[in-house]
Amino acid sequence: MRSLAVLSMHTSPLAQPGYGDGGGMNVYVRELAAALARSGSEVEVFTRADRVGLPAVVEVEPGFRVHHLLAGPQAAVDKFALPELLDEFADAAAIAMEAITAQRGAFDAIHANYWLSGAAGHSLKHRLDLPLVATFHTLDRVKAEALSSLGEGEAREQAEQTIMGCADALLASCLVEADQLTALYGADEEHIHLVPPAVDHAFFGPGNRAQARKALGLPAEGVVLLFVGRIQALKGIEVAVSALGALVDRGVDAHLVVVGGPSGPDGEEALHKLQEDARNLQISHRLRIVAPQPHELLSSWYRAADACIVPSRAESFGLVALEAQACGTPVVASAVGGLTTLVEDGITGFLVDGRDPVAFADRIIDVSAKGDAERFSRAAVTAARRYSWKTSAERFIQVVEGISIDHEHRSALQVDASSRAGN
Repeated sequence: MRSLAVLSMHTSPLAQPGYGDGGGMNVYVRELAAALARSGSEVEVFTRADRVGLPAVVEVEPGFRVHHLLAGPQAAVDKFALPELLDEFADAAAIAMEAITAQRGAFDAIHANYWLSGAAGHSLKHRLDLPLVATFHTLDRVKAEALSSLGEGEAREQAEQTIMGCADALLASCLVEADQLTALYGADEEHIHLVPPAVDHAFFGPGNRAQARKALGLPAEGVVLLFVGRIQALKGIEVAVSALGALVDRGVDAHLVVVGGPSGPDGEEALHKLQEDARNLQISHRLRIVAPQPHELLSSWYRAADACIVPSRAESFGLVALEAQACGTPVVASAVGGLTTLVEDGITGFLVDGRDPVAFADRIIDVSAKGDAERFSRAAVTAARRYSWKTSAERFIQVVEGISIDHEHRSALQVDASSRAGN
């Protein structure tokens, strides 16, 4: 693969995960783009300029550039209003891509991330005659099944359906997501390819827990729980707080660290509720809320914890769980989506059916027990080593090279058919 255009309309790979719409997708786009660039590909990422003063192009590293496109106001726009800017974003991306093509030659493919970029990618595919690869990250029907209020409705569902019918390849993070694409949307199995996200082992690896706690000002003794992610209904932060309460009721000296900020229309409400819940349970002094951290600094927080709790209502993959395990921290997670493929129940942590905080508390006690904690930690590190961005990039390149051959073959057939018709 020589050159790739990556669409990430609603959030930039340069944005801080944990704020606004920034999360695992930001990490995915940035790390995959970097791995592809290191393999020798030229990767151009196109995102919407969401504030004044952003440079038109940022070279992140050789072969990997981020382009800030003008589409709508140079300010934050509610994600639910972004569909109105799709045409403007696609037009700006087309102009930028055509300019790059004139200098260096055509792109091999377009890689669209999330349904908004997928809709723009659908337009660009036909306008520029390029193959389209789509990664959804979340699916509306999955979110609606988890909690009806999380779904965005018919417009997004129809857009996702259209993109799946148009894309030359659909990337799934795991078999669970692949099954969701076929079962909920009727996607063609032949177009679905498994390309799991990964973890940067140079940053995320095991370390000394006592030193990490000291450096972060955390209690030297007792059980420290960690929640990393955006504070919103989908992530289930209320379960983590209630699980902390259940542990304290049993006489466990436990603390919960939340690294993340409010996100989405329900974010501030979710933040206030978790603080209110902590007051009602009389555990406010055991709850520490930390602003989102630069990604490369998260490893210290993972290493400091006895367990990472991931009580999400839905997860296409669960990057936090993988990063925690890479640092030797066992995970107690909801048995949903990609988490069921990442967390090896009873080996690298535990999967919990349902949303009972007591059940989570039971499993937290199990993974932090003195006799078993080291066993869980070693198994978590071993399991995480199976995932590397280099391997993900290699799989991605195989997908693009395959669909590029198919695309060229179809184009040749169309030209031949046109010539015959003309004769």
